[in-house]
Amino acid sequence: MNMDLFDHALANDVTAQPLAERMRPRTLDELIGQEHVLGPGKVLRRAIESDRLFSSIILWGPPGCGKTTLARLIARHTRGAFVTLSAVLAGKADLRKIIAAAQERRKYHRQRTVLFIDEVHRWNKAQQDALLPHVENGTITLIGATTENPYFEVIAALVSRSRVFQLRPLEPHHIRRILEAALTDPERGYGKRNVALAPEALDFLTQAARGDARSALNALELAVESTPPDESGRIVIALPTVQEAIQQRAVLYDKDGDAHYDTISAFIKSVRGSDPDAALYWLAKMVEAGEDPRFILRRLLILAAEDIGLADPQALVVAHAAAQAFEWVGLPEGVYHLAEATLYLATAPKSNSAKAYFAAREAVRNNANPDDVPRHLKDPSRDGKALGHGKGYRYPHNAAGHFVVQQYLPDGLQGARFYTPSDQGYERTIAERLAKWREKVSVQPWQGKT
Repeated sequence: MNMDLFDHALANDVTAQPLAERMRPRTLDELIGQEHVLGPGKVLRRAIESDRLFSSIILWGPPGCGKTTLARLIARHTRGAFVTLSAVLAGKADLRKIIAAAQERRKYHRQRTVLFIDEVHRWNKAQQDALLPHVENGTITLIGATTENPYFEVIAALVSRSRVFQLRPLEPHHIRRILEAALTDPERGYGKRNVALAPEALDFLTQAARGDARSALNALELAVESTPPDESGRIVIALPTVQEAIQQRAVLYDKDGDAHYDTISAFIKSVRGSDPDAALYWLAKMVEAGEDPRFILRRLLILAAEDIGLADPQALVVAHAAAQAFEWVGLPEGVYHLAEATLYLATAPKSNSAKAYFAAREAVRNNANPDDVPRHLKDPSRDGKALGHGKGYRYPHNAAGHFVVQQYLPDGLQGARFYTPSDQGYERTIAERLAKWREKVSVQPWQGKT
């Protein structure tokens, strides 16, 4: 099969195709989303538009984000032979035929071959190995599409010879634009039919699709085609219809209203209050309602420092690791990272001692002396000889216990205490250590002598 596969689909009667197929973008300008790799001036867009995609690429992203659509757009722009394979259906025998034809094109016609392999991660190591030498010697330019992490599911040698482009789940506003285009397009969509999609039904579909344009369009098509017109000829699509079409019940959650703020408030207070069951409930409600998981993770990162802090320093590490892991995995599997971070933080010892910062900030704001750094703490590299900066500083690592008594606060703040450690978790150890240091300071107050 060559690029005629795509052309044939476009040439046929579009009314016989599913809505998601009919609404596939025909140009890069029609493509919605993925601006981070396909926006104006981006290297991949320039390579496609100029037909200079000479190096192999791997398109990695969740279902419905536009991987196959992008491959079709490349097929429209390239003057080379465009060949497609599905890793689910094809094997080494199919690949051998394609390689033989590609070698012939290259030898006799000086024409390159672009090979698109959908679900490339489905091929085992031996099948991927068979592809490798032909990618390496330039017989074919590979475009691999995968929903799985190619750094784990595609052999390293193939990945190293390809540029990996990570496509992201479409944002709700992208899904909305795609649905609105389907409702108004008179040729490929429902523009010639009197379809009225209720605003709450449109809002629900944009969230329930979870970044999958195909899922949203399939649900819209099922809702429209299964709804008889009313007496005036209008096809009215209400919320219950799209709920049934996508097999998901709407969760009461207005992302711009009280439900959004009330639910995240309940979630944070449940984690802070060490109730993992309640925290999981509110987490699930937000995820099911289509809340941006990154918003939830940002709040967990704040909570790890604000409400747990040094009572368990690993809380911030876990929250940060979960946020990073989510960027690699995304939904739906990313719920595990959300849940793990939530459970860890909810069951961790709590301390809000990091709020000591605000007491220190208040002291700074009330201090009228702009030059309040003690002379022995000043940088000696510039004015040490002339002004004595740094003179008298005692290096703690030269002392027993790596601790010396000397002035660190400005003169007017000697004896000030901003940080009071709690008796929770690891911070109890900090409290004991700090008490010993502070006791030495109180017994041997700094006298301005070195």
